[in-house]
Amino acid sequence: MASSAQSGGSSGGPAVPTVQRGIVKMVLSGCAIIVRGQPRGGPPPERQINLSNIRAGNLARRAAATQPDAKDTPDEPWAFPAREFLRKKLIGKEVCFTIENKTPQGREYGMIYLGKDTNGENIAESLVAEGLATRREGMRANNPEQNRLSECEEQAKAAKKGMWSEGNGSHTLRDLKYTIENPRHFVDSHHQKPVNAIIEHVRDGSVVRALLLPDYYLVTVMLSGIKCPTFRREADGSETPEPFAAEAKFFTESRLLQRDVQIILESCHNQNILGTILHPNGNITELLLKEGFARCVDWSIAVYTRGAEKLRAAERFAKERRLRIWRDYVAPTANLDQKDKQFVAKVMQVLNADAIVVKLNSGDYKTIHLSSIRPPRLEGENTQDKNKKLRPLYDIPYMFEAREFLRKKLIGKKVNVTVDYIRPASPATETVPAFSERTCATVTIGGINIAEALVSKGLATVIRYRQDDDQRSSHYDELLAAEARAIKNGKGLHSKKEVPIHRVADISGDTQKAKQFLPFLQRAGRSEAVVEYVFSGSRLKLYLPKETCLITFLLAGIECPRGARNLPGLVQEGEPFSEEATLFTKELVLQREVEVEVEGMDKAGNFIGWLHVDSANLSVLLVEHALSKVHFTAERSSYYKSLLSAEEAAKQKKEKVWARYEEQPVEEVAPVLEEKERSASYKPVFVTEITDDLHFYVQDVETGTQLEKLMENMRNDISSHPPVEGSYAPRRGEFCIAKFVDGEWYRARVEKVESPAKVHVFYIDYGNEDARTDAVDSVVRDIQNTQCLLNVEHLSAGCPHVTLQFADSKGDVGLGLVKEGLVMVEVRKEKQFQKVITEYLNAQESAKSARLNLWRYGDFRADDADEFGYSR
Repeated sequence: MASSAQSGGSSGGPAVPTVQRGIVKMVLSGCAIIVRGQPRGGPPPERQINLSNIRAGNLARRAAATQPDAKDTPDEPWAFPAREFLRKKLIGKEVCFTIENKTPQGREYGMIYLGKDTNGENIAESLVAEGLATRREGMRANNPEQNRLSECEEQAKAAKKGMWSEGNGSHTLRDLKYTIENPRHFVDSHHQKPVNAIIEHVRDGSVVRALLLPDYYLVTVMLSGIKCPTFRREADGSETPEPFAAEAKFFTESRLLQRDVQIILESCHNQNILGTILHPNGNITELLLKEGFARCVDWSIAVYTRGAEKLRAAERFAKERRLRIWRDYVAPTANLDQKDKQFVAKVMQVLNADAIVVKLNSGDYKTIHLSSIRPPRLEGENTQDKNKKLRPLYDIPYMFEAREFLRKKLIGKKVNVTVDYIRPASPATETVPAFSERTCATVTIGGINIAEALVSKGLATVIRYRQDDDQRSSHYDELLAAEARAIKNGKGLHSKKEVPIHRVADISGDTQKAKQFLPFLQRAGRSEAVVEYVFSGSRLKLYLPKETCLITFLLAGIECPRGARNLPGLVQEGEPFSEEATLFTKELVLQREVEVEVEGMDKAGNFIGWLHVDSANLSVLLVEHALSKVHFTAERSSYYKSLLSAEEAAKQKKEKVWARYEEQPVEEVAPVLEEKERSASYKPVFVTEITDDLHFYVQDVETGTQLEKLMENMRNDISSHPPVEGSYAPRRGEFCIAKFVDGEWYRARVEKVESPAKVHVFYIDYGNEDARTDAVDSVVRDIQNTQCLLNVEHLSAGCPHVTLQFADSKGDVGLGLVKEGLVMVEVRKEKQFQKVITEYLNAQESAKSARLNLWRYGDFRADDADEFGYSR
């Protein structure tokens, strides 16, 4: 505390009191104040000064809690006006004082002057002149100071000021209220309008005792949204300050103690009021944060009426400058470059209700977790059947809804990513699995915080952190507010209604179920689907919303490079450009809404067909980008021309799968489908076998002598070197010789090995079978083992499609079957076949009119008419 040097007189004269200076911190009563010095590296020293020679009334005092029988002491008349007179005149002002007397107990009495020297206003004289204090009884006016006090008192009496006015001064007594019966109602009744108040005491930087005017409620006010370091009370009753607790308390005291302020009552916590203190010079809440004397607290920041973002911004200001309590602060993203903290990326996949995969401008992929939220999860231990495999997307309540919300909002869109923190990798424990390092960020699109949108719909919850845990969302308060709204409105996870159940059938690889679904999907034409997973460029897993099922889908019409596969005992390497094809398909369709046309199914239960995304055929796109070739099975498709055109363009570029392509000579025969006229070039053949589905096995007559010579040589060799029984162990797919029922040996292929004694073989030169149908019997009767004329009409998967004529009469074998009503006509749209198809259709109508064989009961193909219920 500053003081002036002692001014001396003559060596024999009386000592002149030392003049000392200080700043008034607090007015205890009408005749006592506390002054402090200037702060130097911490809170300054302070001392209590009592005014000499005068007396003012005592202020009210609350009974000590440790004395049950004690009673509250009320104000004495004119005590509070005296205190207020000094408070308004002195608080925060510089004064000088002289100490005249000091008691054995340490109480100091003296004279106080406003200003830097004793020429200023004498405070004791001013009090007495206003009638707010009296001279002490028994004091004789034997010096100039006492004479002036006496004169001031006489003037006050004459003017009837203060206590010398008429009446007993009862109107100056306060009706102090130390408790509030219903704090919540009390806060709500003020409707968050500013209330006038005087700060009576500062407990720590963020907790004060305030006198609310004009009703004299004495309440404890905790500053909303923040907390300063406090003083811990030890077992012996002493207090130990936390780091910067004393500094924070002084910061608040020096600005607010005994100042006239306004308080916005915002909420309550027990008997404590949560509020914001407003002073003409600023908002103490934000100032404390900005100077590093306080930190934001989650439990009360939501009630701060001036916006939590202002508090977070002030706290961030102090953190960045490492002020006071943040002196050791290290930002969660301190080791990241600015370009890694904030960037724009394209969303490629939604992994979970709180994680997405984005594609950066560099082309790299990065997994981003949404900061500070937790996706839906199973509650309790017995909620899941242990015998049933858990499918989180469908079995965890609201997980599917959360994933769908993100998928529809984000897939394929560009988003703004602000990295909030990096959660380090954590090892596995008995209850928690291991987690790899996670980048947690705030993701926005069109100014909307995706995490906040999820939480507001009740599709995620907000993580609660320890107060010192700074790894959280930069918009944490908005997340808490969104969750509060969702709870209030009963949204999603907070709903009292029954949770949604998703019964999704996974028929991937289930041949029996796939067979049941196939006719329905074929009749449906184009069906809506969502691509759930991409196995390779042409193999995908689809979810069909209308059918609520999952299927494996293979792209038709193309031959895509096969990817790497894990086989028993080895890893089969992928074909060139297989990874590029997979990536292309992923970027184009993964988790997109697409349309599919199912044409067929393979023996493993996988559906085959066409997939359309944004009106484009994925098969065509793969061929166009030289990531696939056209497969011959596409010939009968309406997309064949598009595929050929795309392939031709890709060949010209000589990229990727066509990098080594050499253009064929111009004189090459044009594709069959380009022919405008039907080509009829019959050649003699010998029909050796006919199957149930009217597949023919024939031998070329022109090369028949070569086959006979081969068979003769083979049989001669067998006669000279008879095979030893048991010397050959047949394996499926191997070629061998086998004895037919006629006792002769023929070339064959092993089809199936049931046991060493029973092996199924296929005679490759004759294609022999035993079972027959009516139509086949008719053909067998006419042409088997006879010479006929054969013309190849077109090619397809498996074998060529042909017309067959009798060698002698040149009659069409197929036309004869149609006329007999033994087969139906397969209509084709190619121009070159129209003449033949018309002739076949006319023959079919004749057989139908005559009700021959197939048509004996009329046209059975009309059974799917409305009266049979198929339209329903």
